Amino acid sequence: MATPSPAGSNPSFSMSAYMVPSRENSYGSEFDDDLASLPSEATTDSDLDTLSDDYSDAEAEWRESIEQLELLLTMVLVPFIGKYLGRRCAYWSWTKFMQWKYPVEVVITNPGIFKGAGFIEAAASL
Repeated sequence: MATPSPAGSNPSFSMSAYMVPSRENSYGSEFDDDLASLPSEATTDSDLDTLSDDYSDAEAEWRESIEQLELLLTMVLVPFIGKYLGRRCAYWSWTKFMQWKYPVEVVITNPGIFKGAGFIEAAASL
């Protein structure tokens, strides 16, 4: 008594999605036909115009981003840094003047808090 083969007895096993029919030469004439059906790569004037349009669009975006960085620098960073350094210079010069004019000694007990306060004061009005 012969038992049927597992592939013959179970139709879902023989139709499995994981079973691929074997080909003797998978890159034979079918690959050549697919390659021949691809469009040629001849560059035309319209392709060159498209490439130059893409380049000019990218250049315009680059120039716009540089302009935005310049605005950020000139409108935010330079005034903030100038204000911070100006306050530090004013505190230093006032200390030197007070020590010269009057017999006082100006001592900053906590330099971290002093710098933080200068930073907050400079940023307060921006």
